[in-house]
Amino acid sequence: MIFDRHQGGWIIVLSFVIAMMLMAMPLPDWAIYWRPSWVAIVLIYWCMALPDRVGIGIGWVLGLLLDVQQGTVLGQNALGLAIIAYLCLKSYQRMRVFPLTQQAVLVCIYLLLYEFISLWIRGMMGVPPNNWTYWMPAFTSMLLWPWLFIVLRDIRRKYLIS
Repeated sequence: MIFDRHQGGWIIVLSFVIAMMLMAMPLPDWAIYWRPSWVAIVLIYWCMALPDRVGIGIGWVLGLLLDVQQGTVLGQNALGLAIIAYLCLKSYQRMRVFPLTQQAVLVCIYLLLYEFISLWIRGMMGVPPNNWTYWMPAFTSMLLWPWLFIVLRDIRRKYLIS
């Protein structure tokens, strides 16, 4: 039966809901620019771990939800997350065998591309970045990647998500 083959879909959805909540969580003024891109790194993990279940469409929908949540131009985050999902799906076999430090560097590169796409769209609208701290979410996400990877991998193994 098809339902026996796939299980744990609710865990995947719950991880994305938690990532969206972390993106909406209020932070002090000094920490706003250091907020990791939670939705993007969770999407990268699930695209790498389960490429047949999480892909470009999920990235697009998550991006639209993130656009609505953050009040940005509709499609700004959707385009960035869809491109990240595409890149992850193209390189997941190589990325899986990398050590966590190399994975973290690759995640940083993907998120710098994501931030550049957002910057490009904002630039077309006439909204320039505030300062160099615009790029900080990519670096904080890179630092969090090894821990997020280990936690999500353990959850995936515990609940036999395949």
